[in-house]
Amino acid sequence: MEYVENILGTIGNTPLVKMNKLVEELPCLVLAKYETFNPGNSVKDRMALQMIEDAEADGRLKPGGTIIEGTSGNTGMGLALAAIVKGYKCIFVISDKQSKEKMDVLRAVGAEVIVCPTDVEPDDPRSYYSVSKRLGEETPNSWYVNQYDNPSNCKAHFKTTGPEIWKQTDGKVTHFVVGVGTGGTISGVGSYLKMKNPNIKVWGVDTYGSVFKKYHETGIFDENEIYPYVTEGIGEDILPANVNFGIIDGFTKVTDKDAAVYTQRLAKEEGMFLGNSAGAAIKGVLQLKEHFKPEDVVVVLFHDHGSRYVGKMFNDDWMREKGYID
Repeated sequence: MEYVENILGTIGNTPLVKMNKLVEELPCLVLAKYETFNPGNSVKDRMALQMIEDAEADGRLKPGGTIIEGTSGNTGMGLALAAIVKGYKCIFVISDKQSKEKMDVLRAVGAEVIVCPTDVEPDDPRSYYSVSKRLGEETPNSWYVNQYDNPSNCKAHFKTTGPEIWKQTDGKVTHFVVGVGTGGTISGVGSYLKMKNPNIKVWGVDTYGSVFKKYHETGIFDENEIYPYVTEGIGEDILPANVNFGIIDGFTKVTDKDAAVYTQRLAKEEGMFLGNSAGAAIKGVLQLKEHFKPEDVVVVLFHDHGSRYVGKMFNDDWMREKGYID
């Protein structure tokens, strides 16, 4: 009989899917690393499990403990699934720009959810960074995850996602393109792929309102670049320790409108019902057209599932209200 011991055994080994209609203008083969096949429907299941296992191993997370984290939703889902299997409680702090579906899903899997304002500085006591850190200090027998600076985040992708992509492309991958938030995926996968072949190009997809692109190009952390944006799951107003700028070859920025429109186009033209960051990622690939040759194999990673955006990018009233469609 073929089965796994629990739901955590289904994390990883996600398929590569060829992109067709949306990439007709590109000369190369474009393959999507389709992370919604993870049990929590996102790439974050990988690092959530790794962070928990490493915290258990060194005693930061003790039996019956409470897991506390600031999340845009997907990391929380991955942590919650592992917590259910392993017997932990969860408190998640989320910003009010995240979709209602994400908050509902976290509550559905037994987590306590605290909502904080988006439009405040990272060091403001009301920010989701500050609130989650404070709860970690105040809650007895708790562990504050801190996915932004937790090295287990990168480690998960170096150990699993990178080797999977290398094996699935038979070592022929030439470019890896992915949205950047905490930095764990791009840094872990990028480090592994460049270890196998230093000529592989690693591109990050950023959003307007985020500091990554300018910082990578100039070394300047420009606070004037920071403003609220709609795109979920990518971009930051801080520099997480997990973003290894040294292995990133460049960034391309995608507008909120393009990210939203291409999220709809993925569903309607490729049959890929995906989240907001996937729209940004595929538009980023199209913007990088001049970097690709006919023999190239471009892998783009799609983070999460469209079910978390039904009230937003898949709601035409919401799209009209934002001015993204006529």
